[in-house]
Amino acid sequence: MQGRMRILLALTTTLALAACGDFNKELGAEVDNGNFGNATMNNTMLQTGAMDYRVALGQRFASEVPSTVTFPFNSSQLTGEAMAALDHQANWMRQFPELRFSVYGHTDLVGSNAYNKALGLRRAKTVVAYLDRRGISRSRLDALVSYGKTQPVIPTPGPERKNRRTVTEVSGFVKNQPAPLNGKYAAVIMREYITLAERRHPANRVVVVQSQPEG
Repeated sequence: MQGRMRILLALTTTLALAACGDFNKELGAEVDNGNFGNATMNNTMLQTGAMDYRVALGQRFASEVPSTVTFPFNSSQLTGEAMAALDHQANWMRQFPELRFSVYGHTDLVGSNAYNKALGLRRAKTVVAYLDRRGISRSRLDALVSYGKTQPVIPTPGPERKNRRTVTEVSGFVKNQPAPLNGKYAAVIMREYITLAERRHPANRVVVVQSQPEG
């Protein structure tokens, strides 16, 4: 009997401690796995400068579209796979007309530094030209000086497709931006969370009422 009482007491204590722990959790923690309030936190960090808006938008771009395209050996011609990836980039860019982008060219380690630097730049210019044909103004795009073969993904001296690439990144709204959150970033927020918010209403139901039921 005493043994059962000890077990019952231990279970009661465990349940009480668990209940106390639940009181200390943020409301809604079980619903969103502890991410409750992140939107407010991120917004505050952007406004105070704790999180640079270029970094935040750059991370979003890289997570939502393929930011890297690869090329055949010793070529700046776009493959079908590369064009498909750039179509995704163009679609994303059209949603954010306030943003500017930079395209960086890279090569594998075959060949001289001078040749690869020129090749990487041709690849970057090819990407910019393709995005321009997809409706993205060249004023929003920069084909930057190539890194050539100085930043390989896979450090091998032989031909490597993953090294023959361009990388597209968010470069900001305008040069020498005075503040991390300005009217242009506010316009993005307005468009995404208010202007484009879909407010769907349930369809009207027609209720038929029989005023004179048959006897």
